[in-house]
Amino acid sequence: MSNRVVVTGMGCISPLGNTVADLWDGLMAGKSGAAPITHFDTLEYKTKFAAEVKGFDGAALFGSREARRMDRFSQFAVASSTQAVENAGLEINDSNRDRIGVVIGSGIGGLGTLYEQTLLLADRGPSRVSPFLIPMMLADTGPGMVAIHLGLRGPNMAVVTACATGTNSIGEAAKMIQRGMADVILAGGAEAAIVPIAFAGMNVMGALSTRNSDPQRASRPFDKDRDGFVMGEGSAVLVLESLEHALNRQAHILAEFRGYGATNDAYHISAPAENGAGAAACMRMALTDAGLNLNQIDYINAHGTSTFLNDKSETSAIKTVFGEQAYSIPISSTKSMTGHLLGAAGALEGVICVQTIQEQILPPTINYETPDPDCDLDYVPNAPRPAHIRNLMSNSFGFGGHNAAILFSRYEENGNNGS
Repeated sequence: MSNRVVVTGMGCISPLGNTVADLWDGLMAGKSGAAPITHFDTLEYKTKFAAEVKGFDGAALFGSREARRMDRFSQFAVASSTQAVENAGLEINDSNRDRIGVVIGSGIGGLGTLYEQTLLLADRGPSRVSPFLIPMMLADTGPGMVAIHLGLRGPNMAVVTACATGTNSIGEAAKMIQRGMADVILAGGAEAAIVPIAFAGMNVMGALSTRNSDPQRASRPFDKDRDGFVMGEGSAVLVLESLEHALNRQAHILAEFRGYGATNDAYHISAPAENGAGAAACMRMALTDAGLNLNQIDYINAHGTSTFLNDKSETSAIKTVFGEQAYSIPISSTKSMTGHLLGAAGALEGVICVQTIQEQILPPTINYETPDPDCDLDYVPNAPRPAHIRNLMSNSFGFGGHNAAILFSRYEENGNNGS
């Protein structure tokens, strides 16, 4: 029998706040993290707003010299990992550092550094490019820097599956613990792609909302008047641990990881399969892995990007998997408040799911005003809702046809989380 895996700590840097408590408070208040962009001049851009991280000072956390040698996404990764370890009460020393790993992915990695250094190359020539360019831009530098800062010598890698990255990272990390490769893994995602080149690319492909007159109401998943997602940034990390290890150190257990599914649409590089077949297969895989029945899922945190195709496809996939049961499962998209953190989205939503189990309150989908006949499920509109949550699912889908789903349960000693 494989190891049971539990969550014992969490940390985040997010558009709603730079702690899990601040993030949760923002969600419960129905607050949007969207605002006019401050990172660069948006005069020539169709979209002029995003969900930026506010009040984050890498130099204050790491020192100005060290911060200059880390892309913003790596700074986010280290900051949220440090929070998570502290929250878990995990003491790292020579007796355990070889059995503690890091799986923190990024959809894009150090794009800000690459963009800045490309401008420098064009303006001042190749000799002025930073010798830190290559390590700063690599997606795997995030988990690498976490390992260096915390002294972790276990398995270490970055998963890259576009907007499914954070969820895949949690799932893969849990499976590594189940296989006995590590006792503890810091799992999650980090992204800092609110950068001119990425923003321009998303704009020209029509992915971003252009509701510039009202940014806080721009992300409206499942609403008939949705017109694209709101780009976000940040990081989230969960401390995943074998149950035996957690019990031995008398850790406070927040939730239990239950199941994981990963598939591909094999359909289109950026559009989801219209009927959601790949997403449906992924959800079924996660349910099978968890050993849970359809009627045992009490909540779904949807990918819910606020794009026309995604929301329709995901709704279809949920109906395909759950049938009539789909209409009685509350579903919400917290991207309506946090924006879409791309490779970090699934990780942040993993944190939100664990907090949902802890608090027994469902976060809402804000800005839900006009029902769409193609999206006719219970999306927990506009206000939090108390609920009895034992088992829940979180979905993430990414460019390239990537689908990922994970399940968490309220921790019970006997492992029986049936409804």
